[in-house]
Amino acid sequence: MEQRKRSHQLELNAKLAFIAVSLLFGRAVWAQIRYSISEEQKDGAAVGNIAKDLGIDHRILKERGFRIVSTSGESMFIVNQNDGVLYVNGKIDREEVCERSTPCLINLKIALENPLEIHYVTVEILDVNDHSPRFPEIEKRLEIGESVLPGARYPLQAARDPDSGSNSVQTYKLSHNNHFRLEVKDREDGKIPILILHKPLDREMTKNIKLVLTALDGGRPPKSGSTEILIDVLDINDNVPIFTKESYTVVLNENAPVGTTVVQVNATDLDEGQNGQVVYALGNNVNDKLRELFQVNSVTGEIIVTGLLDFEVKDIYEIDIQASDKGIVPLATDKTVIIKIVDVNDNAPEMEVTSFSSAIPEDSRPGTTVALISVTDLDSGLNGKISCSVSDDIPFKLMPSSQDNIYSLVTSGLLDRETQFQYDITLSAKDMGQPSLSSVKTITVLISDINDNNPEFLFSPYAFYVMENNVPGTFLFSVSASDKDSKENAIISYHISRENSEENKYTSFININSENGEIYALKSFDFETVKTFQFQVVATDSGTPSLSSNVTVNVFILDQNDNVPVILYPVSANGSAEGVEEIPRNVNAGHLVTKVRAYDADIGYNGWLLFSLQEVSDHSLFGLDRYTGQIRTLRSFTETDEAQHKLLILVKDNGNISLSATATVIVKVVEPKEAFAASDVKNAVKDEEENNVTFYLIITLGSVSVLFVISIIVLIVMQCSKSTDYSSKYLQDTNYDGTLCHSIQYRSGDKRYMLVGPRMSIGSTIVPGSNGNTLVIPDRRRRDSGESTLKVRPCHFF
Repeated sequence: MEQRKRSHQLELNAKLAFIAVSLLFGRAVWAQIRYSISEEQKDGAAVGNIAKDLGIDHRILKERGFRIVSTSGESMFIVNQNDGVLYVNGKIDREEVCERSTPCLINLKIALENPLEIHYVTVEILDVNDHSPRFPEIEKRLEIGESVLPGARYPLQAARDPDSGSNSVQTYKLSHNNHFRLEVKDREDGKIPILILHKPLDREMTKNIKLVLTALDGGRPPKSGSTEILIDVLDINDNVPIFTKESYTVVLNENAPVGTTVVQVNATDLDEGQNGQVVYALGNNVNDKLRELFQVNSVTGEIIVTGLLDFEVKDIYEIDIQASDKGIVPLATDKTVIIKIVDVNDNAPEMEVTSFSSAIPEDSRPGTTVALISVTDLDSGLNGKISCSVSDDIPFKLMPSSQDNIYSLVTSGLLDRETQFQYDITLSAKDMGQPSLSSVKTITVLISDINDNNPEFLFSPYAFYVMENNVPGTFLFSVSASDKDSKENAIISYHISRENSEENKYTSFININSENGEIYALKSFDFETVKTFQFQVVATDSGTPSLSSNVTVNVFILDQNDNVPVILYPVSANGSAEGVEEIPRNVNAGHLVTKVRAYDADIGYNGWLLFSLQEVSDHSLFGLDRYTGQIRTLRSFTETDEAQHKLLILVKDNGNISLSATATVIVKVVEPKEAFAASDVKNAVKDEEENNVTFYLIITLGSVSVLFVISIIVLIVMQCSKSTDYSSKYLQDTNYDGTLCHSIQYRSGDKRYMLVGPRMSIGSTIVPGSNGNTLVIPDRRRRDSGESTLKVRPCHFF
């Protein structure tokens, strides 16, 4: 034992030295030689010339470090560095080295350096017949009744020989006698001698018989061992128990619980009384291990399981059952019971997961290995064949490897963390037994995120309504985007696209919080300046590389009633809303005195103007249309009416908090001829202002007298035509129906305007920057006539 420990330590040291040399020189040459040598060789006996058999010059062995580096029995051999011969180092006992292993091989590793060479030498230790067979007992005593019939069998204990093969026990010999012969039975564990009575005994002639049983091995020359068999011949009980069956072969499941009855043997004895009562026991050759697994009921003959049976350990048992009677000289007979153990599917498959990746990127290609799974089953045959599977509803599958019961868990499809970020994969292993056993194991695979999703805005496009006159720096509205990715890939920052283009000129009015998308105004908006604008907001994530998306934000400015009505007419020279109108005294009721014109830069109700008389000297003389601003006479003038009347006109819009302006109209009642002359002068002066030509102004100033004469002539012509309506700056639309559906064109300075009510004519175009009620129209004044005409026409609002 000590020698084997020392040999194992030397082998380990030699292996470590070999690994170091291999790593140092990086290459090795390999060869293998086999020798055989008988055991019990003398110390120093030559085994073989290794150098010669390898073709190595023995003169370079020393300088190349010729030596044994690893061996399973290094202390048993040495090499000579002078001649390369392998010698025996001490006495070799094959039974000590290999016990009962056949063949007995000792492996040596021979190393040479510069260059490194490793050669394997196997030495087979041949068995020498150096042990004699030995019986467990030197003397065996048997009691046999005289009435025992020929054929009675008496199994004897077998002899043991440590040698192997042909050198072990091969046969038995029985000393010469007249009553017994010997039969040898071959068993798995050796040859069993059986003593058989072949001639009846007669106690009166022979009371005791002494036999010598000799065991011989197969050596040359053979060796032997013997034991004495002392037989006492009894004069009673001459019937041997006989088993009812010639043979007993049973099948037993390996999982049979302790206490299970395997089989019941039965033997009968023709004797009566004690000589006929049969008791059962395990045979003399049943070893201790079998006695731990099985017992026999001495009365019933039932063989009972007393230990745990395992097919994987042993699949068949042979048990000798001895049946003997209770006579004073008991008779016994033996019967071998063969118990075949049937494999039961009692071991579920076991799974072991190695090289497991708990997280894989979502862009992993199909076929990416996630884990290696090894499966084992301790059962055999179909009970040990295993199939593994995973569920079909996941993008993973099992791929078998070249080795049995080794699988690779790989991806079978595309992964998307945003759809599913975690998979609980259940691995199932099932054997082929009936019924089959299975086991499951669950592993969790996390899908790691990559930046593969652009930020997405909640709406596209956005539309926001902002009231004008907002306070600069206040919060207006916010945009929001989300990213299906996670962590830094989902952190979003916002900014406004400020490209130098016409449509982005308003982006300087606003600013955005890059973290939460809140948008603030940098200035106050004015509906009358800009009614709507749009800009682009860009959302960018923090991934590498980053992804972004943009959205269009449409901003609509809502109107507030922040514009006071502006009086366009009357307007005095100093800019105040005051004017003087002269009318003939002889006008009839309904005569148009003048029209107050005003506009409001607001729209809708905020720009819808209503007119009312605040002050008037005589309420019975004048009336004001609240929608058109027309002032008309309510009755004819009388001689008692005053010659001058003051009208204060209030113009207000329809906003929630209405704004207003006032205009003063002074109406002078003149005689008819004076009225006509004054009207002509006004028309001439107005033409001169509109033409804005200095040259005509000089001519006009120089020709005051001429114009006066012309004015008189014009008045005479107008009287001759008997016109019911006198010349005025306003002409009533004959189709006017008194509703709000109207438009009035007028001129102020070098521009023309059209005042509209709630409806506007189709085809009219609103000029950006103007108010919603006023349209600028081309100036189509007839320069040849020298007068302007206001046209009132129906319109439609849309």
